[in-house]
Amino acid sequence: MVMSNFSQDGAHEKRSAAMSSVMAGGGLTGFKIIVGLTTGSLGILAEAAHSGLDLMAAVMTFLAVRISGKPADRNHLYGHGKAENLSALFETLLLLVTCFWILYEATHRLLYHAVVLKVTFWSFTVMITSIVVDISRSRILYRAARKYNSQALEADALHFSTDIWSSGVVILGLFFVKLSQVVPGLAFFHQADSVAAIMVGLIVVYVSIKLGIRTIQALLDVAPSGIEKRIISALEVLPDVKGCHNVRVRCSGPQLFVDIHILVDGNQTLKEAHNLTEEIEHVIQKLMPNADVTVHPEPTG
Repeated sequence: MVMSNFSQDGAHEKRSAAMSSVMAGGGLTGFKIIVGLTTGSLGILAEAAHSGLDLMAAVMTFLAVRISGKPADRNHLYGHGKAENLSALFETLLLLVTCFWILYEATHRLLYHAVVLKVTFWSFTVMITSIVVDISRSRILYRAARKYNSQALEADALHFSTDIWSSGVVILGLFFVKLSQVVPGLAFFHQADSVAAIMVGLIVVYVSIKLGIRTIQALLDVAPSGIEKRIISALEVLPDVKGCHNVRVRCSGPQLFVDIHILVDGNQTLKEAHNLTEEIEHVIQKLMPNADVTVHPEPTG
């Protein structure tokens, strides 16, 4: 049985969540660039670069969500869901590029070229604003991602959840820099901003690697861990199922496709076999909502 695509309301909600991320990302990026340049804070500029690439990734996510919502056609028999996986891969590459720049520049400042920062009210304001906005949009994206099983929206939400922690690290670095300027005995804290930038870079590297592994697994059709055993266990308790094998699961963006062979009584009528396959499809869809399930019955003596 072939499941219908997401409703128009669902597609609209996914696009709205992605667009809100784009708008918030644009505002935050501009705010961080202005404050970072006026204060000379590498931590804030690192966050601005991070937010800038997140903005590009958010635009890619918005486009991917629009494409993945298109129905299957003659050239894309499994739909367009892989567009979301490609979007997530693009986001990963952008994040890794950001990491290299942040780590290089921060190390250079620590070892060779110290920069005097002007820690102002706006330095803390921009980062606190960033945290508030990121909390809001990550919740919106996570809610839509869970509701519609969207990997692209989940990747976006993961980025902004990470931004919350990295922004907190930058605020801590700015606080210690300000402390070093006020208390002469704590002058050794003047490099805290560069240290914070390195911590931001390492956080992003960690998240990028995790996201990259998941994205590549999706593109290579790696099945969700343990799903084969869960499906078999759920079906073999049905009284008319004599056994099942050749369980195959693949993801295409938000859509899951399941193929399975079952052994049934060869003396069943065609209608009885059809009713059994319908029951099997409902059982699998309880494990994996919205799955597109194909059941191949085989007679047994």
